[in-house]
Amino acid sequence: MKIFSYIFFALALGLVIFNATMIDFKHLLEGQSLIAIIGILAVLCAVVILLIFRVSKSIDQKLKNQ
Repeated sequence: MKIFSYIFFALALGLVIFNATMIDFKHLLEGQSLIAIIGILAVLCAVVILLIFRVSKSIDQKLKNQ
């Protein structure tokens, strides 16, 4: 599971960088820029969910060891 999360983080970082290159700062909320911003926000939400999952697994393992 740890390998999956590292792969996902790498893909997420790649998507954030790709979407950041698509942003036109002169027309921030129009066309492709808006889609890129939505894409960045979606990837960040997925990363937060994955971090919550990893913390919950860590807590579960600690409780089983007691």
